[in-house]
Amino acid sequence: MSDDSEAEEADIEDVEEETGDEETEGIQRGDFIELDYTAYTVEGDQLVDTTDAEIAEEEGVGEDQEFGPRTIVLGQGHIFEAVEDDIVGAEVGDSGTVVVPATEAFGEYDEDEVRTVSANKIPEDDRYPGAHVDIDGEHGHVETIIGGRARVDFNHPLAGEDIEYEYEILREIDDREEKAAGLIEMFLGMELDVWFETETVEEEQLVEPDEDELEEGEEPEPETETVEVEEETLYIEATPQLTMNQQWMMGKQQIAQQLTQQLGVDRIIVQEEIGGGGMMGGMGGMMGGMGGDVDVDLEQAVEDMDLEDADVDADEIVEELDDVDE
Repeated sequence: MSDDSEAEEADIEDVEEETGDEETEGIQRGDFIELDYTAYTVEGDQLVDTTDAEIAEEEGVGEDQEFGPRTIVLGQGHIFEAVEDDIVGAEVGDSGTVVVPATEAFGEYDEDEVRTVSANKIPEDDRYPGAHVDIDGEHGHVETIIGGRARVDFNHPLAGEDIEYEYEILREIDDREEKAAGLIEMFLGMELDVWFETETVEEEQLVEPDEDELEEGEEPEPETETVEVEEETLYIEATPQLTMNQQWMMGKQQIAQQLTQQLGVDRIIVQEEIGGGGMMGGMGGMMGGMGGDVDVDLEQAVEDMDLEDADVDADEIVEELDDVDE
């Protein structure tokens, strides 16, 4: 091989190495990051979303909301794809501006989505121009009402609008509990205590049949064996606010699925504290395919009570509880 050929091959290898390094440098899809951002419509300069409390106050929006940096997983659709693409390869402290075209944001405006419906489908209190209504599973806003007919626009309010995002990458998140808490805050808009535990559980696994023991053409009978495996559980503290949260009530299974996939846990348990004694119970339910039954031994519970100084009979208490249970 000539010296020129060797030199060319060396140059190609250097370029490939540099390209490979560039592809893995900086923040990548799947990374957890804390992000500050504000988004406006390009033409109307209308606020779309922000993490800045001062901007929200100036615009007079979100009086009941808490504003602050948000935790996202890059590449999981937590922000528009055009913004994600701009962040890939960036570093903590970087900032940028991205214009998301309408087609990739809230869609183009569709005249066919402005339809005439019976006014009887709209609650009386919402029969006025500008009212937001839900009709036959679709959300829209009332344009006009004439007689018994209403003209309703079912386009997204921001349909046809290009959106400009300004963002700053504050930090990358490595702590798993912080990742979990940040995702929950993004999904539900509330801070909850979370923790991880690894537990040993028994499960049934299929046993591979011994082919040497099978006669020709014989189908093996499925056999199982009980084995001990380690499972990691994400515990989420249940609060009254959580049980009343609309996003949680309507989408807890989807939220649990995302948490399971993005945090790599086997199951999720929502756990509630009962009373002031610090006793924890699985009253909040279990997510990720686990049951939520509570098995209480009444007689044992009574025996565990300190009744020495009380004028009561333990056997009578058990009998009364059994009568109530029946």
